[in-house]
Amino acid sequence: MNVFAFDIETVPDVATGRRLLEVDDLPDAEVAELMFQQQRRRTGGTSDFLPLAQHRIVAIAACLHSGEQFRVWSLGEPEADEAELIGRFFDGIERLRPTIVSWNGAGFDLPVLHYRALLHGISAPCYWDTGELHASHRYNNYLGRFHWRHLDLMDVLAGYQPRGGAKLEDVALMLGLPGKLGMSGGAVWPAWQAGERERIRNYCEIDVLNTFLIYLRFELMRGRLTAEGYGQSSRQILDMLTTAEPAHLRAFAERWRAAGGCGLD
Repeated sequence: MNVFAFDIETVPDVATGRRLLEVDDLPDAEVAELMFQQQRRRTGGTSDFLPLAQHRIVAIAACLHSGEQFRVWSLGEPEADEAELIGRFFDGIERLRPTIVSWNGAGFDLPVLHYRALLHGISAPCYWDTGELHASHRYNNYLGRFHWRHLDLMDVLAGYQPRGGAKLEDVALMLGLPGKLGMSGGAVWPAWQAGERERIRNYCEIDVLNTFLIYLRFELMRGRLTAEGYGQSSRQILDMLTTAEPAHLRAFAERWRAAGGCGLD
């Protein structure tokens, strides 16, 4: 079985912001600030988190577990544009038909991917199939909230109750995982403005690693992994990260091992 965990990072879609606000002559930073101000007015000052259709995707990170193979990476090269990133994401689903795993993917990542794929005209027949192409998708597809082809860990662990939701960071730390390693989602827009694409991609990879390792623990809890199988998979990933070339993956492994390896002996 192919398991594909994913995470996205976004910045304000200032091109749409210019149209909505009718401010063609302002630089990106000022347009984004106007978008944030408008959202604060909408929410009575409680939040400047933009509506999902006003986000632009700048990074997509993935963990792919297939048989004995495990890989973590960011889709596309650092200079790849949004359309290429989204195209690669849906092409992977088209080819592999994996189980996809996310943290709040149903509430954020996938709706944003939908809007941006709509913008770029990206075709994804397998993803949207509810039984017309593959009979098995009728009862287990990527769109059904209570189906398992897309496993939104936050939604499932909350019992599908909004008040039960938890932050990825909190659950990761609860399990002895490293968490976010010093960067948060609020730092993505400033990092993007500073041209720090690699830093954003690294941050996204750390998030998806935490997500996948929580998924392993979930598989243990629901009986699809034995304690021995869970330990073996965790050790395999820890060993791989320990010798990985990118420094941020080695840093993740060091902190994970120092915390006990998520329950490893």
